[in-house]
Amino acid sequence: MFTIGDFARHGRVSVRMLRHYDATGLLRPAHVDPATGYRYYSAAQLSRLNRVIALKELGFTLQQVRDIVDEKVGTEELRGMLRLRRAELAAAAAAAAARLVQVEARLRSIESEGHMPTNDVVIKKVPAVRVAELTATAASFEPQEIGPVISPLYDELFRRLDAAGITPTGPGVAYYEDAPEGGGAITVHAAVQVSAPLRDGDDIRVLDLPPVERAGTIVHRGPMDTVVPTAQALAHWIDGNGYRSAGYPREVSLECPEDREEWVTELQAPVVEV
Repeated sequence: MFTIGDFARHGRVSVRMLRHYDATGLLRPAHVDPATGYRYYSAAQLSRLNRVIALKELGFTLQQVRDIVDEKVGTEELRGMLRLRRAELAAAAAAAAARLVQVEARLRSIESEGHMPTNDVVIKKVPAVRVAELTATAASFEPQEIGPVISPLYDELFRRLDAAGITPTGPGVAYYEDAPEGGGAITVHAAVQVSAPLRDGDDIRVLDLPPVERAGTIVHRGPMDTVVPTAQALAHWIDGNGYRSAGYPREVSLECPEDREEWVTELQAPVVEV
């Protein structure tokens, strides 16, 4: 038998945690001295302790842990709980990775202040273009809100184009506008150039995007998750060269290989002279 201190050391947990497990019924001592109240544990209880800690670290509640270790949960139900928790952890990891990308992009923006690539900005007229598109709503114009909306839109758009026998004839063109419901929400248009007849069906909409008489353009290289420094360099140039923005920039996908780091996208921001 081990004292509570010895058992805590062997189990690599704190004495306070063992007392809490005793109070909640998760792990009772093997013996309690009736005269002193000292708790004693057996080596066999390390197995239960390990299971309790593993399940807690997976995010299960104390009640769920108790039911599992007391075998009140069947094998299939336990598998389902573990699969669900695995999916939740994977989603949390993906969200954390996406936040890290955004932090790195913001840091690059800060580090590049005063060193923006002014020679990379070109003012030009953007001609009208016929596109097929699908739309959806994002909570805001932040990259972490746009990305999860626009990627599935393009997947679905190309699936529907293939089903309709429509072949894209040019690059993708993503563009944005304020959503009717307001509150900072954005209507996301996932579009691609086509030569098909105009249509406004439930499956696909084909329309002519109007020309942009004057656009400040800059090329972004890499995934759109990291577009912030490029977009802000363009904003600095617009502000410093006698123009003001006249709407959200279009994003024209010039190159989209499988490696997102090799993507090439032109930002086309409509501007007017001040």
